[in-house]
Formats: sequence, C-alpha cells, structure tokens
Amino acid sequence: MARVVLVTGGARGIGRAIAIKFLENKDIVYINYNNSYADALELSKVFSNARIIKADIAREEEIKLMIDEIKAQEGKLDIIINNAGIAIDTTIDDKTKENFRKILDINLIGAFLVIKYGRKIMNKGIIINIASTNGIDTNYPYSLDYDASKAGLISLTHNLALELAPNIRVNAIAPGWVKTDMNKDLDEDFINKECDNIMLGRFGEAKEIANVVFFVASEEASYINNSIIRVDGGTK
Repeated sequence: MARVVLVTGGARGIGRAIAIKFLENKDIVYINYNNSYADALELSKVFSNARIIKADIAREEEIKLMIDEIKAQEGKLDIIINNAGIAIDTTIDDKTKENFRKILDINLIGAFLVIKYGRKIMNKGIIINIASTNGIDTNYPYSLDYDASKAGLISLTHNLALELAPNIRVNAIAPGWVKTDMNKDLDEDFINKECDNIMLGRFGEAKEIANVVFFVASEEASYINNSIIRVDGGTK
C-alpha cells in the first residue's frame, strides 16, 4: 500500500529531491509550496502520484487547512518531512527582530505546528526534520538566527521523539553544505575555503540528502529514533 508523505518546502532544493525520491517509490507525496507554484506543478505533471498543496508554513491557519485537506483526500498521513526553511544572512547590526522572527516562524515554529496537527491523522508514522550542522557545531555569525532555529529544531526532535514514541519515530537529518539555490550566489573563494574543511572536498548534492531521508523513513531503519544524523561529507 502506498504511503502518504508530506514534504514541506517540497518544490525546490533538498525538498524537491526528497519528494522525487518518494515519488519514484510510488508513494503519494504532498508537495507543499508557498511561492514556488510553477516548480511544484512541474513535478505533478511528471508524477501522477504527486499532489501539490499551498500553505505558508509561517501561518498556523494555513497549516491546519493543509492537514485537513490531506485528511479529506487520504484519510491518513504516514510520513512528515519538515524541510521548509529560510535564511537571511546579514551582519548582527543589520538583523531585525522582524526577520529573526520570520526565520523562527518558518524553520522552527512552523515545523512544530505541522507536527502538532499532522500527528492527529497518523497512526504509526515517521517524522523527519531537516536540521543543519549549523544547529550543532558549525557557526556563522551572519546566520546566527538561522543557526538558532536549527538548534531549536534539533531540541524539538529530541522532545517529540520522547513524546510520540512508540508509534511515531522522530529523527532529524543535519546536512552540511549542499548545492541548492540558497547557496548558488556564494562567493567562489568562500566555497573553496569551505571545501577545504570538508573531508570529501566538495559540497553535497540534494539527492544525497534525499537518499538518507528515504532510508530513515524505511522499515530498514525501524529502530532508528531520536537521532540527529549528520550528512556533511565529514568535517575536518
């Protein structure tokens, strides 16, 4: 029987690669988007088992409506992948309370709300939060608000793994540098410097993160719970 999967921020970047991995497995995948309608629509034209669903993850009411729609259409939800996230990199002096709050609303509070409402239509299930090594030990003052949101997401993972066991497994994947649109404008010298600190000497591919997510969501990983799994090429 096909699993019902929700991927937030599933139209682009890592989320898109994750969605494709599950779509190729013939799962029913709800690809959440906010501004990336064209990208989401493209996937729905390629895969008949793709469902696109609009919701701003910063807005609780839109999250509720999204979960209600999945319940109405499928009657259940098997897998939640909290991937939606933003970063606004600036100096400390240029950071504003409004932007800090926006990052928390999407990266952390939004993920919590997706779980809060989504778990109500899960029997046994799997939740995977896409965190970051920035939430563990990779520090960039320009992204301190993003880093804080990912550290919070890791803490949320631990608490919900305890709260939702034994029927729902909760884990987080913590990618390092990955080739995505979010990183496409990085300075070449900066990229080279960062690659020097990675044992494999390169940024990861989105599909490499998707492969780990897919495994953690599988029966082969049925005893993995409350884990934060780094996928960063090895840090020197």
